[in-house]
Amino acid sequence: MTTKSKKLVESVLFSAGHPISINELVEATGLSRKTVRKALKELMTDYENDNDTSMAIVKAGRKYVMQLKTEYTEPSVMITQPEIEDNVLRTLALIAFHQPVKQSNLRRMAGDKIYDHVDQLSEMHLIHTKKHRNTELITLTRRFPEYFGLDMTKPEDIRSFLAEKVIQQTKPTNSPKES
Repeated sequence: MTTKSKKLVESVLFSAGHPISINELVEATGLSRKTVRKALKELMTDYENDNDTSMAIVKAGRKYVMQLKTEYTEPSVMITQPEIEDNVLRTLALIAFHQPVKQSNLRRMAGDKIYDHVDQLSEMHLIHTKKHRNTELITLTRRFPEYFGLDMTKPEDIRSFLAEKVIQQTKPTNSPKES
């Protein structure tokens, strides 16, 4: 693998700012699919093993993205504007955890506001709705893991991931508070 090929792939991932497919990398770099795949594999390993960087290259669904390593996301969140409001994000988390979920059940869990949230999340292509008797059946789309930089598409994997995150967020810390 040439250094130039790796740097081409790396530069496209950095510039994109969102998950991109191997086909998009091939088109942008002019490299072969085989070379792009090899460059991705090497770059992912390089970034994973490099303790001097806060960046990582990860697989998100069927795409790849350059993003912050998990342990560095919290400080950066303080200055970034969320694209999804907190209340809409909570609705999305309920959908992700309970999918497939009937809209009527979701309304019972979160209230009438979910109708607007479902419309907004549908427009963002994060969820899919399908008519089911007198209600809608809601599931996540393939865009969900890409949007959040997750390498999982199975509902049970997403459910486990979310449950683990909730446990991490609610664990009390034993370390003394800094003054």
